[in-house]
Amino acid sequence: MSSQEKEGARSGLGLRRSAWRSPAVAAIALFAWGFIASSASVANSTWLDVEGRIQYGYYTEDTRTLESVAEQLAVADGNDGPLKQYYSALANYRLASLWASRDKARARGAVEKCVQSLDAALAKQTNFAEGFALQAACLRTVATLAPWKPLAASRSSGQMERATRLAPKDPRVLLLKALEKGETAKIDEAGLATLKKATAAFEAERQGVDRTPGWGAAEAYAHLGQGYLERGDVLAARDALERALLIAPDFALVKRILTRITSG
Repeated sequence: MSSQEKEGARSGLGLRRSAWRSPAVAAIALFAWGFIASSASVANSTWLDVEGRIQYGYYTEDTRTLESVAEQLAVADGNDGPLKQYYSALANYRLASLWASRDKARARGAVEKCVQSLDAALAKQTNFAEGFALQAACLRTVATLAPWKPLAASRSSGQMERATRLAPKDPRVLLLKALEKGETAKIDEAGLATLKKATAAFEAERQGVDRTPGWGAAEAYAHLGQGYLERGDVLAARDALERALLIAPDFALVKRILTRITSG
């Protein structure tokens, strides 16, 4: 096994998840999730696979894959637990991120579905810190894409406050907290400090067993690298970006940033 494969396996994005690159395997696993949810360990493995497909679609900027996952997760089947709704929201959040610069109407539609899915998830699990954090991110995106909805921004702040109160050291909460001004906004000093905490929290989490949700380590390093780059610290930026690629070798955005750095 190569060093990249070993790193990917530790992060939950390794060889097991690469099976999602096969559409047939992906369709079978998504179809089967409802029938095996009674087994906690098997269900956790299934959700890791669903997450892996969402992440792979995001890293490779494959909107078709993300739309397919979002559509399948939107089907009601009597087993609509918080994690199903959370991953439906994550798929739509990723879609909104990819569509934002290309088709704002489609991005708005996706991010509003994200908010709605998390409304349902949080009604069932009122202490779901990561659900509050993701909804805060989606509401912030709504405020950006639909400025005629002024309540979205204030609600976003409220949901993030709930998330940080419930789980102040959770790596995904820290990551989304650092990006409160937007994924493409300049990273201020507070955001950079929070990203450093997030990467440390991800490193600690990755030493244990796979958990759900488990995404975000590569993104934390990617944004940390961008923050360093904005400050002119090219060496630190390259180190963080290369770390992101070690975790997620298919991360197209990181590859583009590194190409710009190396090309001068």
